[in-house]
Amino acid sequence: MSEEIKKFKITIDGQTTEVLPGTSILEAARQIGGKLVPPAMCYYKPLETSGGRCRTCLVEVSKGSDADSRPMPKLVASCRTGVMDGMEVKNLTSEKAQEGRKAVTEFLLINHPLDCPVCDQAGECHLQDLGYEHGVEATRTEFERRTFEPEDIGPNIKLHMNRCILCARCVLAANQLTEEREHGILFRGEHAEISTYLNKALDNDFIGNVIDVCPVGALTDRTSRFASRVWFTKPVNATCKCEKCSGKAVLWMKGDEIVRVTARKDQYDEIVDWICNECRWERKDIKFWDIEGPRHIDRHSVISLNHYEKPKNMVSLLDNPDAKELSPKDEIESEEKTENNFKLM
Repeated sequence: MSEEIKKFKITIDGQTTEVLPGTSILEAARQIGGKLVPPAMCYYKPLETSGGRCRTCLVEVSKGSDADSRPMPKLVASCRTGVMDGMEVKNLTSEKAQEGRKAVTEFLLINHPLDCPVCDQAGECHLQDLGYEHGVEATRTEFERRTFEPEDIGPNIKLHMNRCILCARCVLAANQLTEEREHGILFRGEHAEISTYLNKALDNDFIGNVIDVCPVGALTDRTSRFASRVWFTKPVNATCKCEKCSGKAVLWMKGDEIVRVTARKDQYDEIVDWICNECRWERKDIKFWDIEGPRHIDRHSVISLNHYEKPKNMVSLLDNPDAKELSPKDEIESEEKTENNFKLM
């Protein structure tokens, strides 16, 4: 009989779980779930060697383990730090971790342009969420931002290097899904950029997945460029007969029109099934697909929050102390009054 592997016990923000040895703090937090899960801009579970680049998942380890209860002196990247038995971690309950995340967010936004009003990633962008939660009102930097011209790195892929945060997800995805390395990170430091070798086009059968793994709007789909805001489209699960991939995808519909096709993702925005370029770009007609039903978006985004509707039970502070915040009851009464006014006209 094989020996039973002893699991490690870890406590994150007061909630305890048991995980297998070798599990990272981030994966342990995901096992617990909820708001205590640190954000991750570069870590991507399906991609080998991902993580450790963006530092947005910083947490405070208040107790190293049962064997050595000393706290770790500095914040650690939860995606790259392994769990020890008896470890205690603070994320939301740590002021130090929140300040560190705020500083990292400011660094990520130093060269990032204010493209949200025109960016196709708006509404499902991880950096947009971080900027909203931890961003400062104005930049403290006075030097000029580095700028790049938009570049076509494939017949259907547009690269906006101005928006790139160098998470390297697209490079790792290309290395894992393709036989030949066609693009990577060139140069070093502030001169580093994503590019192809001598402007070579990315044309592998599965290269379209680099768009889906990008956490920001650096890589976008040229076929759906400026076609529609994501919150104006309806995502549906659909399948098709494909010899190259599983044929399982998400269709983003606007009426009867397919605006774009993406791979299916989990609640942490990580791809479940990779799809080929043929499914992504050459099957934009509804006749190729069998519709399964509406797609429920699990991750925190504009879509999952029912567009810009205020979440229920949300507490908000009003600047005017004499003002009264509208409740659902007030909104219903207002709609009834409006209907009655129309009837009198």
